[in-house]
Amino acid sequence: MGETARLKAEFGDRLTFWGAIDTRHVLPYGALHDVRTQVQRRINDLGPVGGYVVCPVHNIQPEVLPENVVAMYDEAYEFGRYPP
Repeated sequence: MGETARLKAEFGDRLTFWGAIDTRHVLPYGALHDVRTQVQRRINDLGPVGGYVVCPVHNIQPEVLPENVVAMYDEAYEFGRYPP
């Protein structure tokens, strides 16, 4: 079990998670695929039954390519929908 999945299992009934998209490695230096994969993993780990806001861990720094920011939010929009 990954760290974010463990946190959700342990605290998810009492907390809402905010962020968890890596601003140190993935957003500034990752390929589009890396960004999209991390968004999917965080949604899988932290999103079940609600309680997760997809966004970066911290402020988006100048070295982050605009394409990676767009990929992060596009993937969240496409992958992160709750069932009707």
